[in-house]
Amino acid sequence: MPDAIIAGHLCLDIIPDLASHAAGGLASIVQPGKLVDIGAAKVSTGGAVSNTGLALHRLGIETRLLAKVGADEFGRTVKQIVADHAPALADGISVSAETSTSYSIILNPPGIDRCILHHPGSNDDFTSADVRDEDVRDARLFHFGYPPLMAHMFADNGAELAELFRRVKNLGLTTSLDMALPDPNSAAGRANWKVILQNTLLHTDIFLPSLDEILYMLGKDTQAPLTPELLHEVSDELLAMGAKIIVIKLGERGLYMRVAPADVLQGLGKTRPTYLTAWGNYEAWQPCFQVDVAGTTGSGDATIAGFLSALLRDMSPAKTVQSALAVGACSVEAADALSGIRPWGETLNRIRAGWKQKEEPLAFAARL
Repeated sequence: MPDAIIAGHLCLDIIPDLASHAAGGLASIVQPGKLVDIGAAKVSTGGAVSNTGLALHRLGIETRLLAKVGADEFGRTVKQIVADHAPALADGISVSAETSTSYSIILNPPGIDRCILHHPGSNDDFTSADVRDEDVRDARLFHFGYPPLMAHMFADNGAELAELFRRVKNLGLTTSLDMALPDPNSAAGRANWKVILQNTLLHTDIFLPSLDEILYMLGKDTQAPLTPELLHEVSDELLAMGAKIIVIKLGERGLYMRVAPADVLQGLGKTRPTYLTAWGNYEAWQPCFQVDVAGTTGSGDATIAGFLSALLRDMSPAKTVQSALAVGACSVEAADALSGIRPWGETLNRIRAGWKQKEEPLAFAARL
């Protein structure tokens, strides 16, 4: 029986080695008419299903993956890569002859944020019908990732997404949702994300967007200075929409969490913490751990995997946030999304051994 179901966006990632261009960054690589020497490419799976799902598997959580690929060479490669982690993990990846497999080309020079060229492919054909009740009912937690990169999930004000979360929530699972930043000039960028969130967060227990994503989706100033007041204002709005645990990824500035009152947490489902009084009304902003960054691909997904893993293990809210940051920090020590992920016990031992976190970005009370 799986503890966690990870569904949504899955693709093939092609990651060229750009270490020789660290000094010049992307500007020294992408030049029309120029042949640029680069290193060998790493081919791996990407997207929330791969990055979060396989990270959870590495962290010792029994996990089932639900996604769709095309009946093409990229699709066969995706299924083989996933099966190499554990054969049963590929069982929930359906194959459709009506579409092509999604893929990304990731330009990720050391020391700077990545640029991604992405083809949505089969992810655009994924619907709520691709998640059957019998696939999820025995699990404790359901996590869905990247609906802005999946056309059916944001169409009609997110009707498919909201229906999927309503159905899974009614099965008693704890529901969790991650986002991706849409291209403002795309159909996803023109969608009414505030309405989509209002429709979906009614059935969502845990919401884990990045700050850029949620400011864009709520129609707020994406250039606003990062302050405790801004985080509190945003989380106020999301809690009012129905989410119970808000986790906002802040990149190199760390992780912010805001939790609803303890009586609201009674409705969390199968992953409800034992000590609700410790979780109720909790609010904190923790800084990142100190690491040498090799690449940021999948770091947000790894952070989510650390958070969900700690929650499934019934850890305290402070330790849950700390564990999420630790797994995310391990992730960025490798160029790809998964190579840096360590076993759960090893990750915790690294924290216990005195792994230093950066200085607190801004003063913030642990509980307001």
